Amino acid sequence: MHENYFGGLDFGTSGVRLTIINKKKDIIYTSSNGEGYYLTKPKSWLLICETLLSDVPYEIKQRLERISVSGTSGTLLACQMNGNALGDAIPYNKICDGNKQQLKMIAGQNESLNNPFSGLAKALKLIDLYGQDILLRHQSDWISGWLMNNWLFGEEGNNIKLGWNIISNSWPKSFKTNAWNNCLPQIKKSGLILGIINKKLVEKLKLNSNLLVVAGTTDSNAAFIASEIKQDEGLTVLGTTLVLKKFIREPINYPGLSMHRVNQEWICGGASNAGCGVISKFFSNSEIEDLSKQINPIKETNLKYLPLNCMGERFPVNDPFLRPILEPRPVSDALFLQAIFEGLATIEFNGWNKIRELTGSFPKKIISVGGGAKNPQWRSIRQKKLKIPIISSDKSTSFGSALIALSAK
Repeated sequence: MHENYFGGLDFGTSGVRLTIINKKKDIIYTSSNGEGYYLTKPKSWLLICETLLSDVPYEIKQRLERISVSGTSGTLLACQMNGNALGDAIPYNKICDGNKQQLKMIAGQNESLNNPFSGLAKALKLIDLYGQDILLRHQSDWISGWLMNNWLFGEEGNNIKLGWNIISNSWPKSFKTNAWNNCLPQIKKSGLILGIINKKLVEKLKLNSNLLVVAGTTDSNAAFIASEIKQDEGLTVLGTTLVLKKFIREPINYPGLSMHRVNQEWICGGASNAGCGVISKFFSNSEIEDLSKQINPIKETNLKYLPLNCMGERFPVNDPFLRPILEPRPVSDALFLQAIFEGLATIEFNGWNKIRELTGSFPKKIISVGGGAKNPQWRSIRQKKLKIPIISSDKSTSFGSALIALSAK
């Protein structure tokens, strides 16, 4: 008797990865693609997703029992009732400050919603553009809808920035008096089975006709699941943006900090607008590797950079008008790269320190994932700043999504 497989798709800032595992959590197949992928272009998400699924060997696809999708947290789009995207998606790090009064009136005292980075701010902009006869869907929810040809649902973690309260399991009361309330998804918990694969995709991509689609989560939550973090550990995601996550005893409220549930446990997460994205603006991967070998982590540059990807920061400070600092630039490219590493390490330290202030505990060990986690010089700089052990994990975010599919109910 053939064993069944479980798939995870992860949509990041710069590409898509697919991982397929068996019941023992062994990786059976994995592939990634970023060519032609744009975070703001929903059609590009579908094209790459189709390519990845089409390339899976037939015998593996036929054993694929369940699949789950994770995506960038806070990337929002408007679509028609049949799922057709209406223009570009608004990425997670985009400032939307055109509806300040309306935002304040709806959000009230909720500072997580009453800021230009929130999902609610993005939703109001999309409603201005396309009207109220639309669906508002986050990236992974929209992809899940495409897999089923049913865009009714949204996963709870993805919709927190839009206003979903995972403590009361409800939308804010102020939403109910707005006509666009019908634009919102029906919320499902991560790990619940949403439905069966769209028959047209079965024929087109040669998929198992009984393939089930499972409610996924945000990309950072999937990374958290993949890394199998312990209670006294923390996760740092060093991708295009820098994300911190940790188990907590009970939910807390702080601007820029989001609360999630993973396996019935509370975790808090903070995402900066800084990260590897700013490094890639200046250097290629091969240049980073070569320049890093010239860095002496013990000797600091004393350049106090604030290496944000763009204007505005979400966490550890919530300031939409905070400007990047990447000057003065030294003649040496190696010193410039080191100063960026040091600036990112400072943001990471300040983030963990803010979480300590709010929760009463600092992680005893950090597990790092993402492209930046593989850099030994950066890891040494971070470890010197944080003064705790830092371990790199090679578990991909799509592996975490596959684990969600495996444990689905």
